[in-house]
Amino acid sequence: MLSKYFVPDVFFDNIYQITPQYLKNEGIEALILDIDNTLVTYSDPKPTKSLLDWFEKMKEAGISIALVSNNHKKRVRIFNEELGFFAAGMGNKPFCKHIRRAMAHMNATPDKTALVGDQILTDILAGKRAKLRRAYLVRPINDKTGLFTRTKRAIEKPYIKKYENIQKGEK
Repeated sequence: MLSKYFVPDVFFDNIYQITPQYLKNEGIEALILDIDNTLVTYSDPKPTKSLLDWFEKMKEAGISIALVSNNHKKRVRIFNEELGFFAAGMGNKPFCKHIRRAMAHMNATPDKTALVGDQILTDILAGKRAKLRRAYLVRPINDKTGLFTRTKRAIEKPYIKKYENIQKGEK
């Protein structure tokens, strides 16, 4: 069934709901993270203080982190300057090349890796295509209101509804 590639494993309100303990319980040892609208807004060039604290908690728990963004390499490089994670700009999600590179850099395997992003058609699809253990969707921090984004979000709605139905025990 094609929809399995578009339905997130879990839908979170924000990145901060994903805790080290939750990840450990899920068998996750490595995270591949989108940046824009997942971790920060498009206008935040650097990680916020609360995000830096979240990264520190992940690091202390032994969770490896990599960044894979479809945004420009310069934006990703500036965001990652003080973090020092593996980071790929122009990640071409939903293709998996940079996801595989991130896993190789972290010495991670798909069965212990999760991808976190705010878009079904890029992030969730990429995580599913890469056969990662989990593909987590987070609500966009500050969604754009342009025609392209509104169209994309309209396409995503049935898959979010399917996720909600699965959570209720429906098919």
